[in-house]
Amino acid sequence: MLEPSHNAELPEIPAKRYFTIGEVSELCEVKPHVLRYWEQEFSQLKPVKRRGNRRYYQRQDVILIRQIRTLLYEQGFTIGGARQRMVGAANLLTEDSVFKQDISARRANAAVVGLPVTGQISSAISGQMTSQLLREMIEEVEEALHHLS
Repeated sequence: MLEPSHNAELPEIPAKRYFTIGEVSELCEVKPHVLRYWEQEFSQLKPVKRRGNRRYYQRQDVILIRQIRTLLYEQGFTIGGARQRMVGAANLLTEDSVFKQDISARRANAAVVGLPVTGQISSAISGQMTSQLLREMIEEVEEALHHLS
């Protein structure tokens, strides 16, 4: 999704279920008041709130905060630009999921009528999809559809 360039220098995220705001502050090298502000600016960032309105962040929240930190502090995005980038990345993941479902359905249909289906589709579905793989998959699907017509 987003390249965490400086994140390699940040402390490793411990294998815990929940983190306090102080722990996340140290793990991400961001002050607690900044984390609270980012919660208002980035709708994806929603820590669990428990007794006394205390925030408890999960691992995916910590990863998200590190991505936001990279966009703002290293890549020079504004809050609005980072927000758009994060929403765009989420939309790409949703589109990717829909595309994978579509490919799976078409692959199943091709198998039903006895068309050969290469392993390239399976490996692309299980791994990260690049634009080149995506183009090759589209060509493969179009060829399969041509055989079905």
